[in-house]
Amino acid sequence: MKIKALVVEQKDGPFVLQEIDLAPPGRGEALVRITACGVCHTDAITRAGDMPMPFPAVLGHEGAGVVEQIGPGVTEVAVGDKVIIGWPSCGTCRNCLDGEPRYCLRTGEALVSGRRFKGDQAGTTAYTRDGKPINGHFFGQSSFATHSVVTADALVKVPDEVPIDLLGPLACGLGTGAGAVLNEARPRLGDSVLIAGVGAVGLAAIMAARNSGVTRIIAADIHDNRLEMARDFGATHVINSGRQDLVAEVRAITGSTVDYAFDCTGVIKVIEQLAETIGMLGHLVLIGGAPANARFSLDHLSTLWGKRVIGVLGGGGRSGQLIPALVDLFGQGRFPFDRLVKFYDMDQIEQALEDSRSGAVIKPILRMPA
Repeated sequence: MKIKALVVEQKDGPFVLQEIDLAPPGRGEALVRITACGVCHTDAITRAGDMPMPFPAVLGHEGAGVVEQIGPGVTEVAVGDKVIIGWPSCGTCRNCLDGEPRYCLRTGEALVSGRRFKGDQAGTTAYTRDGKPINGHFFGQSSFATHSVVTADALVKVPDEVPIDLLGPLACGLGTGAGAVLNEARPRLGDSVLIAGVGAVGLAAIMAARNSGVTRIIAADIHDNRLEMARDFGATHVINSGRQDLVAEVRAITGSTVDYAFDCTGVIKVIEQLAETIGMLGHLVLIGGAPANARFSLDHLSTLWGKRVIGVLGGGGRSGQLIPALVDLFGQGRFPFDRLVKFYDMDQIEQALEDSRSGAVIKPILRMPA
């Protein structure tokens, strides 16, 4: 079938709206009509070459829409279901079987190989142009397009009454921040948390922390307007780390250190500072994506005294557990992420990316034409 898609021809190339061909779903797959897709920092760094996705490619990985067709053997969804496209996983490796599909041993292949990675169609792409293959299946979806062929077991059904255009970012950016707190860190009653970088991921982490038993939620950023938003979403204290000494300010607020420090920046200098804000048995939680080949260093002796460093992919846990919970919290007014969103037309992708980069908009979402 003919679809419209945003194609990146080469590293650092523009997103160009084109008509391309999409194959029908195979065994275990579904065809989803994309109604909207969140725009994420990961799309930008992939275009820049920091993720090993081959070009030309269709990106986009925060898609939501309606199932239009199912392939043989699909029982998870039916035509007409509203769905969010979650992360793909093989379902058979030891981590998948242990209930940790975010850490599927084939995650790299599933997310950025540009090809289907399992089933009868493994190694092929559903996307072609003028008879030649185009790399797709980015994070299992390539949802900067009007339609997407996905593995049906990655789909998460949502109630009909929920505004589907709004929900795609729960699959990655917002789900990553919230899941890092609720799935991975799981702070205890009375714990303190520090969240550095309060864009979409950091604000989602703050909202999640507010739904836990922590009693101090400290937000750090270099932009005062974002710190004001952080207070509005639940931060009890804020630090402008561009003007204030982060470690000293944390000590002044807590009297010592925090139990959890979450990095949502991917900035190496910030990560190394955060390591100094946690004490014995404290946790440094890495969420933000750093440039390719980035390295950081820690003081060995103080780290030896019980500090933990945790990396988090996509919020951990399972899409089918995390996303419906966040949808419920949103419906109850306890996860009001709709206040972070601005909608754009599909051909406004470059403006959406620039507004996200500049901080003018926290979470851009592209609406796809019908």
